[in-house]
Amino acid sequence: MKAVIQTVEEASVKVDGIIVGQIERGMLVYFGVEKGDEESILDPFLEKMMKLRIFKDANGKMNLNLASSGGDILIVSQFTLAGDIYKGNRPGFETAAGADLARSLYEKAVEKLGQMGYRVQTGLFGAHMKVAYVNDGPETFILESDRLLHKRDGDSV
Repeated sequence: MKAVIQTVEEASVKVDGIIVGQIERGMLVYFGVEKGDEESILDPFLEKMMKLRIFKDANGKMNLNLASSGGDILIVSQFTLAGDIYKGNRPGFETAAGADLARSLYEKAVEKLGQMGYRVQTGLFGAHMKVAYVNDGPETFILESDRLLHKRDGDSV
């Protein structure tokens, strides 16, 4: 799994000109699933993402996580995060999960985030989406389950 996480002042997703998800201040997450990803990875992945202290406190220091900042989350499925752009000039998607696995893990991620108490908005899985946002900072982070799990197993990163 991979996620590109951005702190935003606002963000929205349109499909066919209609807003399907929208937040004010919070976190915009592009969420990608790769072959071999399993549901067992989801909990530690989401826990790490939601514990990230990437929002500024009253002193301007990154010291708050999403919950303590009072923000919302907009999570958008993004299969191109699994794209390989290092061989040739056209991206290859051999490592991207199939639609069934990707949809299942995306929907479970949305469900789990809601169960964790977050206000969650979404894009529309598999649709051509227009994402608009105002990045705050700009601050953008990448979370990869492979690196997270290796670190959790005691391997150096």
